[in-house]
Amino acid sequence: MKTIVVSGIGTEVGKTLVSAIITEALEADYFKPIQAGDLDFGDTDKVKKLILNKKSVFHPNAFALKTPMSPHAAAEIDKIKIKANSIKRPKTENDLVLEGAGGLLVPINNTETIIDLIQPSDKVVLVSRHYLGSINHTLLSIETLKARNLSCSGIIFSGEENPSTENIIKKMTGVPIIGRIEEEPYFDENVVKEYANLFQKKLKSL
Repeated sequence: MKTIVVSGIGTEVGKTLVSAIITEALEADYFKPIQAGDLDFGDTDKVKKLILNKKSVFHPNAFALKTPMSPHAAAEIDKIKIKANSIKRPKTENDLVLEGAGGLLVPINNTETIIDLIQPSDKVVLVSRHYLGSINHTLLSIETLKARNLSCSGIIFSGEENPSTENIIKKMTGVPIIGRIEEEPYFDENVVKEYANLFQKKLKSL
């Protein structure tokens, strides 16, 4: 069984939607170690609402912080300390989708960032969304993984198509492109299922 870590090149690029698609495609379990803010309807709730299969299990957050800020700052407000080695992954016989918070270098304390939650055996799927500067942010994210002897197993683009951007990222990184999520009028469990079917073969081969 494999763990797929979903990270983004920044905030609001579509990590939670991609996590739902991968969870559905692999009938995997889902785990969001750190939730900052939106505790009434967090990312675990959002993913669960978008899943049709009955096999996936949705595990509780290791840390549920009240303030929608960087985890290190939200933890300070809640007067708690987050450490990477204190986050224990749930035991499961299924594949596991682990969704990060923001990008790879988002701090969780004064010395550690989200990348410290990633293990060498994990399959990292990077979510990239087109905007001015997104090429740089995508390449930096992949270089950051390489610097830690971690690898990016695939990229999923979200939003409007930009062939020039997608092609240069593919050429410069050599990272496989799993697919792209269109600017759909809405996303519900049926749309997620369509993308899950579309990406399933590549996701199973990671």
